[in-house]
Amino acid sequence: MDVGSRLKEARKKRGFSQRKLAQEADVSNGTISLIEQNKISPSVALLKRLLEGLSMSLGEFFNEDKYPKEKQFFHADELTEHTFGSIRFLQVGGDLHDRRLQILREHYPPHSDTGELMLVHNGEEGGIVLRGEIEVTVGDEIQLLRAGDAYYFESNKPHRFRNPGDDDCEIFSVCTPPNF
Repeated sequence: MDVGSRLKEARKKRGFSQRKLAQEADVSNGTISLIEQNKISPSVALLKRLLEGLSMSLGEFFNEDKYPKEKQFFHADELTEHTFGSIRFLQVGGDLHDRRLQILREHYPPHSDTGELMLVHNGEEGGIVLRGEIEVTVGDEIQLLRAGDAYYFESNKPHRFRNPGDDDCEIFSVCTPPNF
């Protein structure tokens, strides 16, 4: 997906100038411009902040209406992919608007990171590391988790995920309410 063009389209659809979106998201105009020109790729946290400024969810941004809510079973090739830089999230189901739970298979390549800007949103999230290792920061606590280890926390605490290792990391996670 062309994140820059999609952001520009969403911004204009809501009648926002780059300056207004920058003010709403507390970033510089230059950052918005660089993202819209695809000269930089926003971190997960930065994209969420920009979309919050537009009152838009990640699901809406990625136009996840490919499967009806009535669908109950999903084959591996039917998972909805969200990509942020090199980090991949495979989500069960498409549009999660009006849903209470989000299920993800997360893939973090070596040395990938959700970004220095900490993630913060309402709800709870938890996960189990399937392979590799992941450094999870929640508030002031930092923990290195390996295959078989798990986490569970309130998402309104600032948090971040980073793969410090040389191997891929894969996580099975759930989040309520959905934040994509």
